[in-house]
Amino acid sequence: MTTLVATWTDGLCTVNGDSRRQEIASQPVRWLAADGRGATLAIVGGHELRRRSADGDWVLVAASECELSCCVATGGEIFVGTDDARVLRLNADGRLEPLESFDTVKGRDTWYAGSAIIDGKRVGPPLGIRSIAADAAGTVLLANVHVGGIPRSTDGGKTWQPTIDIDSDVHEVRVHPADPRILAAAAAVGLCISRDGGETWTVETEGLHAPHCSAVAFSGDAILVSASTSPFASEGRVYRRSLQADGAIEPLDHGLPTWLSGSPDTGCIATSGASVAMADRSGNLYLSSDFGETWSLTARDLPAPSNVLIL
Repeated sequence: MTTLVATWTDGLCTVNGDSRRQEIASQPVRWLAADGRGATLAIVGGHELRRRSADGDWVLVAASECELSCCVATGGEIFVGTDDARVLRLNADGRLEPLESFDTVKGRDTWYAGSAIIDGKRVGPPLGIRSIAADAAGTVLLANVHVGGIPRSTDGGKTWQPTIDIDSDVHEVRVHPADPRILAAAAAVGLCISRDGGETWTVETEGLHAPHCSAVAFSGDAILVSASTSPFASEGRVYRRSLQADGAIEPLDHGLPTWLSGSPDTGCIATSGASVAMADRSGNLYLSSDFGETWSLTARDLPAPSNVLIL
């Protein structure tokens, strides 16, 4: 299994067994996404959308004055989220153009930046797109606004509708790879699940040691979600929840420590078939080849992981 680990400070780490290679050192890489054609899209340096080939060659796709935060390729299109809560689309001329439809989504005037008081100071990320997700066909496109809910488009970004209570404080959203009606979101209030494409949501906390969830992913017939007592907690756990309507939330173990060194953050749980990869906040990379049943610690002390992708 080859795993890419993006970092906030020092480029990208390619991990394959005992082999570990660094790429584009000393640059922040904020987001990774498969482009649907065997290559990887990445947000580099805050303002560049780049493509990495399967051989590790990098090319610039587009640049923007906006602070870019995340991206997704779907239905032959590439969409990019920004730190000022906008969605851009890569046009035929290779430029990132804003979707005006997203700028006028209902309820936008109620969105606000997430924050917390730490040592008497207010800290936290700006109001922005924290994650963006879509099914392969582009049937549904979701932009996770922090803090502003999960606007949804079902027509390729032409129109958007708000979903979920914005005070759920969502940190990541995912679409089931085979059924775009099934969505999962990690939020400050718990694990959020929709079975009707985002029309309605349920929030689940029973089984979690704490409700603050940061990362979420689908793995086989289950949802994986990370939880901690707060976004700055030094310990966290990852849980599995069956997709069955009456499924329970249960902690993962079998090779994982009882407490991870910080809960995996947005984008730091990746799945591909039976393979799962996740990085905690201290840079420990754990891998599973059986849908998360058993785990091994593959790499330590990776610098400030920001995103994980399995090739």
